[in-house]
Amino acid sequence: MRQINKLEALLQSQFGWHKSRVNCMSLFMISLIKVRTVNLTQIALALNPRVSAASNYRRLQRFFALFELDLNALARFVVALLPVKDNFTLTLDRTNWKLGRSNINFLVLAIAYKGTAFPVLWSLLDKRGNSHTCERIDILQRFFTLFGKDKIHCLLADREFIGDDWIAWLKREQIRFYIRIRSNAQVATQNGLQRIDRSFEHLKVGQHCCLATTKQIYGQRVRVAGLRLTDDYLILITNHLPERALLYYKKRWQIETLFGSLKSRGFNFEDTHLTHSTRLSKLMGLLTLTFCWAHLVGEWRQQIKPIHFKTHKRMAYSLFRYGLDYLREILFNIQVKRTQFYKAVEILSCT
Repeated sequence: MRQINKLEALLQSQFGWHKSRVNCMSLFMISLIKVRTVNLTQIALALNPRVSAASNYRRLQRFFALFELDLNALARFVVALLPVKDNFTLTLDRTNWKLGRSNINFLVLAIAYKGTAFPVLWSLLDKRGNSHTCERIDILQRFFTLFGKDKIHCLLADREFIGDDWIAWLKREQIRFYIRIRSNAQVATQNGLQRIDRSFEHLKVGQHCCLATTKQIYGQRVRVAGLRLTDDYLILITNHLPERALLYYKKRWQIETLFGSLKSRGFNFEDTHLTHSTRLSKLMGLLTLTFCWAHLVGEWRQQIKPIHFKTHKRMAYSLFRYGLDYLREILFNIQVKRTQFYKAVEILSCT
């Protein structure tokens, strides 16, 4: 497929990798879009029709075993693709699953953007459970090194990302945060420790309020905002304006949308049989590139032919899915849709 040369040229100009590696990378991205699974056996069927599927599979094995993917260069490329260049809303979360006896556990730092999140940095945790403070600090320090703290507007995180040392570090680094805490978290009062949700018992379902003064939680002085849900509370701590906590925290869900796109609603990440951390990290890099491409194509298509809204006033499908379906349509009919393919490649360019 000669049309792939345009995609190869773009990746070569951005990353400067060896031509054979860029060729394999381009073919992988195109095959991934076609088959919508990261399973290498299925990718091999679509990779290169001029050779056998067995040869394609061996090539993929060599690619993941030998090719060094510069994750810092990839992170810079992803950020350059975004129309916004600063004031990033970062969201930190994990996605994990089990493959046989192996626990695949990604800690991901992403930038919230238009209903989803663009993954920027990630690390593989060598365990099943939650991340430690040092692992969270490490991924944020990598972001500082690449882009600077001044590019961050705020950090969003769920109930897993709590703890004295972690909150203290965020405050020292002057990183604005909005983090959900557990309803049974202990807050220091004049009468001793009590559950934080008792401060919001007066609220009716759907009502919210901010506590008037700072509270000591996890050993740190923070501001607190809370919303009463049907059978629980959404309680947020922040080192900034608690009145805006709920507004910003809504964006945290965008990283869940990303994980859905990488998994069942897009590329079926959990179909992989890779377990080696370095190879999984490379696979995540290829997924990131392909995800960003599909989303940006969907955003471009939305301007030309808007997605219709359903009765609940939500779009019928996401920008990512809109772009992914359009790319698949092009690639399955590439001989008559070369012009559309070239335009789609241009959209992936950050120049």
